[in-house]
Amino acid sequence: MDKLTIIKVGGKVVEEPESLDALLTQFNKVSGNKILVHGGGRTATEIAGRLGIETKMVDGRRITDAAMLEVVTMVYGGLVNKRIVAQLQAQNCNAIGLTGADLDLIRAKKRPVKDIDYGFVGDVDEVNSSELRLLINENIIPVIAPLTHDGNGNLLNTNADTIASELATELAGHFSVYLFYCFEKRGVLTNPDDESSVIYDLDISLFNKYKNEGVISEGMIPKLENGFNAKLKGVKEVLITNAENIATGRGTRLV
Repeated sequence: MDKLTIIKVGGKVVEEPESLDALLTQFNKVSGNKILVHGGGRTATEIAGRLGIETKMVDGRRITDAAMLEVVTMVYGGLVNKRIVAQLQAQNCNAIGLTGADLDLIRAKKRPVKDIDYGFVGDVDEVNSSELRLLINENIIPVIAPLTHDGNGNLLNTNADTIASELATELAGHFSVYLFYCFEKRGVLTNPDDESSVIYDLDISLFNKYKNEGVISEGMIPKLENGFNAKLKGVKEVLITNAENIATGRGTRLV
């Protein structure tokens, strides 16, 4: 099987010009087929604040009411996505910016209300990999924003880590898939203030232990939950790392 590298990037890496430029330079060095999935939550929070819209988060996941859905659609599908595409074109990477609604790539259903009403947040139902494979086979790099649709004309905000995991598991039947979660740290740290405290090999029991102790918290929880899910469903390798180590393969490997 051909190799496919799916890189999900979020945090300030994707939202600050210098770090984004460094990331895309490293991304350009990754050989073979590749997909970039991005977040943009900090920019969405900032612009929502400018518009007087309050941001509410639960365990690293955004509550998305009607006003916030408009903000994330503008920011994720527009501003952040097209900045990335333009910069990749400048590096001679032929990229195309997409949401889950484009080409009917990712359908989701609105998350049911249980303890928390997440609003217009979608849980992935299905991934249409055939269209993605056509693009990849034409050496086009899909750049995917964390928005999905329900098939009835409604957009939904969907966690970018989840989208990367779902894409990886769906495409694992057609490629040898490597899934990288890239953010500003060198990996999962036992001490957030100490870059040398990287956990190089992380299994599910150690993850649960650190989660219960509060060592791993907030946005890292969905990242790792999705990463382990992908590993269990046939993705060859899952790595949590920073931009500098995309090419070296150093970071936290899920085992």
